[in-house]
Amino acid sequence: MIRLDDRDIAILKVLSREGRLSKAELARRINLSPTPCWERLKRLEKAGVIEGYRAEVALRKTAPHVTVFVTLELENHSSAAFQAFERAVEAYPEIVQCWALGGGFDYLLQVVTRDVDSYQRLIDRLLDQGLGLARYYTYIVTKPVKTGHAPPFELLLGKGD
Repeated sequence: MIRLDDRDIAILKVLSREGRLSKAELARRINLSPTPCWERLKRLEKAGVIEGYRAEVALRKTAPHVTVFVTLELENHSSAAFQAFERAVEAYPEIVQCWALGGGFDYLLQVVTRDVDSYQRLIDRLLDQGLGLARYYTYIVTKPVKTGHAPPFELLLGKGD
């Protein structure tokens, strides 16, 4: 793990909210001159702390869609079964996020697709693939309440106590 100081945390907080800032604006926001700010940014990128930059797209303004969260459990808990499922998930672009879980369910999937029918076709394809899905539960998002916020860096690093 890389050691982060208050300036590094400030850079991460700003970029987590607004990744498309100029170097000069980023430096101004964290109260640092541009060259040292740029050096810190490059160090964070090189260390893999900053994995990339992307736009948040307002899908509601571009296309009809539904967001669905799915919890699922596999019948077989072998390493091979988990690996097969994880490889299969990669083939479906509508599965935009997938997390392995500890506890009652094995995975949590976030699916973004055109409508409920297309979601069901995705589930049917997963079931037909013979991946050993024991059960799954579907949760349709009715409205976003809190999204896209920066992680609580100070709390995670023990600096906000």
